[in-house]
Amino acid sequence: MGTSTTDKGTYILLIGTNEGQTRQMEFDLQEAGYHPVVASSAKAGLALATESTPALVVVDRLLGGESGLVLCQTLRSQGIKAPIVLLMAKESLEDRVACLECGADDYFLKPYRADAFLRMVQLYLQSTPGDSENLRFGDLTLDVENRHALRGDRLIELTMKEFELLKYLMEHPREVLPREQILENVWGYDFVGESNVIEVYVRYLRLKIDGEDDKRLIQTVRGVGYVLRES
Repeated sequence: MGTSTTDKGTYILLIGTNEGQTRQMEFDLQEAGYHPVVASSAKAGLALATESTPALVVVDRLLGGESGLVLCQTLRSQGIKAPIVLLMAKESLEDRVACLECGADDYFLKPYRADAFLRMVQLYLQSTPGDSENLRFGDLTLDVENRHALRGDRLIELTMKEFELLKYLMEHPREVLPREQILENVWGYDFVGESNVIEVYVRYLRLKIDGEDDKRLIQTVRGVGYVLRES
């Protein structure tokens, strides 16, 4: 994942109606050296995101009478490329799928915990200098600098977490990777309780990289994890 660095001027947009929670997050981010800006409604958050260039956007799924999921979709439709983290109260399979489908890169489970939240922020904002060489496996190419993939001549847009997962798999071709190892190296923080978040992201990667006539490249090793190999 590279050596992490904190940019003292990094602008992080926090969108939430829970004033106590957002103000605590704002304080913790300031203490860590970031530059947080709080929006107390979906409308205000959308305006700030489109008028400026946040390095990271944090959206509460519950925005009063509005939906954080809808806001995430709107942000993506407006061309916002920054990573989006969705604050959620639970992590059922349905919730994780909804998170991905709305355009968010990841989620953070409530209740808010400063140490875990700051680790997630650091993960998304850390730099990886000198790591710009494209990765290739068969007819799949990962453009590391521009964070997208190519399957033959077909361009594949990836969310940040999809990119990180595919990059890790392509850095270890034909090597069976246990789920725990993937979580540690791709997510970089501990989950609360059991989670099949990897399965959800693998499912979405397969839908994106495997065309109708393509070989499936990401193979499931039952009871262990995943491996990148040709069938």
